Amino acid sequence: MSSFKTKGTFFKIYSMLPIILLVLSVLNDFDFNYLNLKYFSFNFPFILIFYFTLKDFKHFDYLIVFAAGLINDTVIGLPLGISSLSYLLICIATSYFRNITIRPNQIKDWFYFLFIISLINSINYSILTLFFTFDLILMNYIVNTFFTFLFYIIFVSIFKYYLRGLSD
Repeated sequence: MSSFKTKGTFFKIYSMLPIILLVLSVLNDFDFNYLNLKYFSFNFPFILIFYFTLKDFKHFDYLIVFAAGLINDTVIGLPLGISSLSYLLICIATSYFRNITIRPNQIKDWFYFLFIISLINSINYSILTLFFTFDLILMNYIVNTFFTFLFYIIFVSIFKYYLRGLSD
């Protein structure tokens, strides 16, 4: 019986799934407006970038993360570089956290994620309102941070299952 790794092309596509998901999530400006949920949004790229840079995933290159940020800015209509800066700050903070952590703990990771996305969203809000004079609603950023924080724990279990599939 052949293992999953010897299947060739399918395994290569499967191993690149986080990158594919990142590109699709920044290309897709998915919103829950059709559900009439006024205060519901979460930032899937933040979750994806944080988790896979924390786990030191070998296919998750920072240049790809930077390019995904540029694509996200183009799709959403933000000034070029805002999302790239956010994504790279997440990568830097996560790699620092990975290097100083002696014993990984999912709860510590979760609360560090809350700290990082709160910091990133406050930086984004400050830059967009002070330098680019965007008229933003602070409540939207707070709700986005809250739901991104809550959904992180759900996606972590899915990503763990994915990484187990790669190691088998």
